[in-house]
Amino acid sequence: MLKLGFVKIIVFITILISVSSFLWWFTKDPVKELVASVPGMDNRPEKSAELEEIVNIGERFDEYGTQTSLLTGKWTRFRGADFDNIVKDNTPLIDNFGDAPKEIWRVELGEGHAAPVIYNGKVYILDYNEFKKRDALRCFSLETGEELWRRSYNINIKRNHGMSRTVPAITDKYLVTIGPRCHVMCTDPNNGDLLWGIDLVKEYMTEVPFWYTGQCPLIDGDLAIIAPGGSSLMIAVNLATGEIVWETPNPDNWKMSHSSIMPMTLNGKKMYVYAALGGICGVSAEGDDAGQILWKTIEFSPTVIAPSPLVLENGRIFMTAGYGAGAMLFQIKENAGKYSVEVLQKYKPKDGVASEQQTPIYYKGRMFSILPKDAAGMRNQFVCCDPNDCQTILWTSGKEDRYGLGPYIIADDKFFILNDDGTLNIAKASTTKFTLLDKAKIIDGVDAWGPLAIADGYLILRDSKTMVCLDIRKK
Repeated sequence: MLKLGFVKIIVFITILISVSSFLWWFTKDPVKELVASVPGMDNRPEKSAELEEIVNIGERFDEYGTQTSLLTGKWTRFRGADFDNIVKDNTPLIDNFGDAPKEIWRVELGEGHAAPVIYNGKVYILDYNEFKKRDALRCFSLETGEELWRRSYNINIKRNHGMSRTVPAITDKYLVTIGPRCHVMCTDPNNGDLLWGIDLVKEYMTEVPFWYTGQCPLIDGDLAIIAPGGSSLMIAVNLATGEIVWETPNPDNWKMSHSSIMPMTLNGKKMYVYAALGGICGVSAEGDDAGQILWKTIEFSPTVIAPSPLVLENGRIFMTAGYGAGAMLFQIKENAGKYSVEVLQKYKPKDGVASEQQTPIYYKGRMFSILPKDAAGMRNQFVCCDPNDCQTILWTSGKEDRYGLGPYIIADDKFFILNDDGTLNIAKASTTKFTLLDKAKIIDGVDAWGPLAIADGYLILRDSKTMVCLDIRKK
């Protein structure tokens, strides 16, 4: 009897616990403790914090030395003076490295993928000093690597796969940069004097791209051309005064991408082509309608865009992006001043030429690119195609020569291709087959993604933390 009573008590307690647990589960709000995902929880700065932070663009100047150089070579902006990533001077360059590459100098940089411009023996690069928390425009001697001066300003930036990642634009009188958090600065390249600055976030409500600013500034005549997104899709700034000359409306609320603005002329009409987050457009670059959108398309609008529009012949434009986006070849047509867009080819990365980070090169009637990692068996290979049919690949570098996200450039009728791991490759700039001439390990680092720059036979390359200058002149 005692045992039976004990069992009844145990059963009663079990039932009581079960009923209580059910009632607790039934009445509890399961989402009471959850909070909405808001800016800042993914390591992105809150927009309110960006707006409240006081940034005095270009407030500091430090001078370290002076130099006089007889060099006259120039690499003036992202993809060079003609926007094609092809070096036009006649300096004969090496076919192989001999016993070892001839390194002239190297300097340590803040983590990032920013690349330099070169002008008359000087090198200019926008860097970030993580210890002092400053964007810093740094000027070096091309021949010695000595730092001559820097113009900087305080700004708080969290590491996110690097920080600085843009290329300046330079003339004999003006040097324009865009910092990781969309601060535009114009200086005199001869002495570092500050001319003007624009905070795109505060003045145009620009949304800072997730991996920070990747758009490189464009200098066209006496104007700086910038694409803020936000309240204005594109703006033109007077280089001498910093005054806004025109603004492009942004009715579709397109946002800033990592892509850069490219010029194009169609039937005598000059325009700026930009691939924003939201779509691709052409903006008038001249005349009474300067700053107005001439055409736009949303046929290719991935959420991440790093390559820039590649302008081909006869109004054709090739646009590609990574993360599965693939590519699109389209043509701009004009009739009595009206413009239309015709899609010629659109496909996924495994079905034709595409790119994740670098902008392809158009050379001698052929297009060259490094395929993205999602291009199936040909992933990361250097390839060639006829741009009339971007889905037919004519040749590849093969399975043994893959290049990751590395940059490439054409000089002296040769390809200079940099692997992710800092290995520099030299190949013939051939339209018929891939011929590797030589390769050498230059940097023992990672993420060597920053664009290359060449002037006067000096090649500048970098990985995530180190910039190196090589003498590649043929003796």
